[in-house]
Amino acid sequence: MGSPRRILVAPERELNRLAGARAAAAIRGGIPAAALRAVHAWLQNPRHAVVTLADAHYPERLRHVSDAPALLYVAGDTRLLARPALAVVGSRSPTPRGQVDAQAFAHALSDAGLCIVSGLALGIDAAAHRGGLDGASVSIAVVGTGLDRVYPNRHADLARELAERGALVSEFPLGTPPVRSNFPRRNRIISGLALGCLVVEAAMHSGSLITAKEAAEQGREVFAMPGSIHSPLAKGCHWLIKQGAKLAENATDILEELGMVAGNAPVPVALTRVPSEQAGHILAALGQDILPIDTLCDRTGLTAEVASAMLLTLELDGYVARLTGGLYQCLR
Repeated sequence: MGSPRRILVAPERELNRLAGARAAAAIRGGIPAAALRAVHAWLQNPRHAVVTLADAHYPERLRHVSDAPALLYVAGDTRLLARPALAVVGSRSPTPRGQVDAQAFAHALSDAGLCIVSGLALGIDAAAHRGGLDGASVSIAVVGTGLDRVYPNRHADLARELAERGALVSEFPLGTPPVRSNFPRRNRIISGLALGCLVVEAAMHSGSLITAKEAAEQGREVFAMPGSIHSPLAKGCHWLIKQGAKLAENATDILEELGMVAGNAPVPVALTRVPSEQAGHILAALGQDILPIDTLCDRTGLTAEVASAMLLTLELDGYVARLTGGLYQCLR
């Protein structure tokens, strides 16, 4: 019908024909006064805004999505919605390596000029937000609740930092709880705000693949990070690559595809101090495997005491992660 105003003044018979009796009745019923008062009170914060399709500063990329939301609640800097952005999504239960990679990629891409968009979920989403905030172009979180709630609760500090330095975005009214069906729905906004979507670790049937599908249907570039053929969390990424997603080994792969850099030199990600020779032997022996210390001793010829000390140093420097069951995984 062109605009919300025309819908609100349309005859009931026309609304019934176009939207059905239930939607027509909801439109005629209007918004409860208490809900309007709550929004008005929320908007007293100068960093809170409601952006509608009728606003000139509604994000242009999202405006052209077929099912663009009629309005967005925003806590933070609304100007970020118009900046070049990349969606970064992945598993809620990633490996330590996946979390490190997501944060490092997001940091490098943020420094290169891309605002990092994700969904505030556990795992890869949170790592991507932290990497984006560490970089120059910060981060946007698109959530599946009202902006007066934080889900999951453990991300309260992260949500606060995003609202202060980046932005939180939702299409759902204040007070909306974390309903399961809201999260797949918000994925189209995550991809719709971005130039492309990077998937880092995703099992088959992962919700991240829904975001990648939305991105492809919206004409966005889709990128996937490859992993071990033995890892269930690499299966979704490998499937995406088979379907035509771009394989991303470093940040430059993404920036070149988006036309943001030239040349083949990867965007560097700073590492900690260089490991000692003995620690280097352990990293080489570990490779891409997940191994117990006994196997590492067999491969390197080191005693358990020396290997344990080297592994502790490597863990503190961010080169390896200690997993349950006394297993170790290389992160770099």
